[in-house]
Amino acid sequence: MRFVIQRVKHGSVTVEGKVLGKIGKGYVVLIGICDRDNEQIADKMIKKLIGLRIFEDDNGKTNLDLKSVGGELLLISQFTLYADCKKGNRPSFIKAGKPDMANALYEYIIAECKKHVDVVERGEFGGDMKVELLNDGPFTILLDSEEL
Repeated sequence: MRFVIQRVKHGSVTVEGKVLGKIGKGYVVLIGICDRDNEQIADKMIKKLIGLRIFEDDNGKTNLDLKSVGGELLLISQFTLYADCKKGNRPSFIKAGKPDMANALYEYIIAECKKHVDVVERGEFGGDMKVELLNDGPFTILLDSEEL
């Protein structure tokens, strides 16, 4: 499982001209699910996501977590995080989780995050989404479950 976490001033996701999710200060998280992922792996990733201390305290140090700053989450499913570009110029997505399994895990992640964060917005699994954000920093972190 891979999370690309972007600390933002604000973010939104639109499908067919309709805004599906919109947040203020917080994280826009692109979520890639592979065929080996499960709820236990998701739990570890969520714990790390929620606990990350990447917001500045009064001394300008990145020492505060999402809850400490009243931060919000925008969770976007993105199978392309498992693109394999080793051969040729056209990526292969064979390592990405099958849609039914990946969607179930995406929904699980959303539900679990709602237990810890007051505002959790989402994209549309498999949808043609337009994601907008104002990256704060910029501050972007890649979490890979194989490295946890």
